[in-house]
Amino acid sequence: MRYVLNSQFVLRGWKRLPWAVMHRPENSVRFLDASTFRALELCDGAIDFDLPIITDRLREIVMELERWGVVRALADGEHAALAHDQRYARYPNRFIETAHWSITGRCNYRCRHCFMDAPGAKLGELDHDTVMDIARQIVEAGILRVSLTGGEPLVRGDFLEIVGFLAEHHVLVSQIYSNGRLVTRELLETLADLGVHPEVNMSFDGTEGWHDWLRGVDGATDDVLRAFDLCSEIGFPTGAEMCLHKGNIHTLRDSVNLLAEHGCSSLKTNPVASTDAWEKHGRRDYDLSTEEVAEAYLDYIPHYFEDGMPLSIMLGGMFSCEKGSVDWYIPRARFAVCDAETDPDEDVEEACLAACVCGHARTTLYISPEGRMLPCMPLSALPDQSGFPTVQDVGLAQGLSDSEYLRLITTTVAEYLERNPECAACEFRLSCGGGCRGSALLTTRDDAMAPDRAICALYRGGYYDRVREVAQSAVAARGKGEAIVGGDEDDKRGRASLVESGRVAEAENERRPS
Repeated sequence: MRYVLNSQFVLRGWKRLPWAVMHRPENSVRFLDASTFRALELCDGAIDFDLPIITDRLREIVMELERWGVVRALADGEHAALAHDQRYARYPNRFIETAHWSITGRCNYRCRHCFMDAPGAKLGELDHDTVMDIARQIVEAGILRVSLTGGEPLVRGDFLEIVGFLAEHHVLVSQIYSNGRLVTRELLETLADLGVHPEVNMSFDGTEGWHDWLRGVDGATDDVLRAFDLCSEIGFPTGAEMCLHKGNIHTLRDSVNLLAEHGCSSLKTNPVASTDAWEKHGRRDYDLSTEEVAEAYLDYIPHYFEDGMPLSIMLGGMFSCEKGSVDWYIPRARFAVCDAETDPDEDVEEACLAACVCGHARTTLYISPEGRMLPCMPLSALPDQSGFPTVQDVGLAQGLSDSEYLRLITTTVAEYLERNPECAACEFRLSCGGGCRGSALLTTRDDAMAPDRAICALYRGGYYDRVREVAQSAVAARGKGEAIVGGDEDDKRGRASLVESGRVAEAENERRPS
């Protein structure tokens, strides 16, 4: 019996993660052990698994791979071979799943809170040849997905050329972040012709004129709602992000329902960050405290369920739920809370300590408008970024192999706790894991490894326990209380799958070639 890898699968590997199979076109990847990968390599249409040199274990693995749909058995007399691109390719650098790429620092809006003060384009814009070279390096580093942002990415005249190049080389363009003004029928139809159907993610910052106010231009609300409608009509998925401040926080419920009416499928909320632009515009009087944001979320959660879970939502790191579902969870909690009176399970503690301090940063690279490799966009607020490499100076593969950037994103919770004795002594250390690095910079502007004081306030103020109580009561009021058991569900999620950083770190530790 001969087997061949199904056409939508390709064999890949990275430094310290040498064995993986990727499924196209969504570019999902599954890391494998050596035996499973060896069996897959033999599924080339030529190797006869009835030969005596093939072990019973290899035959068992291949039959399981067939059940997964990864390989298929060839009929008698059938000839098939792997396409060139399906054959094993190994990238020289560490694994990164997604590049979140600011392809420009320019923008057609005047947002009062922009990280890069985009109307003035303080971070500039790289020329066409440099940008296309970065796109080439993304392909050669084995990065699976790219989300394009800015500034406003659609102001680049070569935007479609960038997208087309990535798509041609099987890099999934997963999201386009836009303010919506330049989202046109022609653009969406051209993307569709390229075989690209990303989520179009657009900011919406409140009803009652607050969106126009924050975005700094008249007509921003009309433009973004028109863009949501257009995407829905043509068949492009959409998502939204909402920046909260004292002026618009009371519009959260109305904003969610309005977005749902216009076909938006998801919303992520966060308080406005105190950026240089925000301070320059003198808007600190609109800042919300951590406690004010948390209280607003607690007030809204019952309304979310009353309104029928109209879209998928993530309220900062406090609460998340899928559209139409009562299966809510707390995104920020890594594992079940371990208080001072309860010793954590040994496997839970070990897994948490081995996980990277930021799961998102371990799998998602941010490339700034000047080509700088950063763990996330908020770290562009660092006053001194000279320690982080630019793609133009060192090359993407080198930056993903040995650099200050790589050292930061691979920092484990254990290393973080060793550096921060206050956190190491905290009863919530295994649930918090140090919090968010971007949030930490809001209070300690020159230290990305400082404690996240916002998450300290949430844990020590008992807000996560209150989320559990409020969400459980709201679900029960819908008559479906049996669908989820708050804190137990958080525990189950943490134990079952870790965070993304744990998944990659665990794979790197277990599958490192000898």
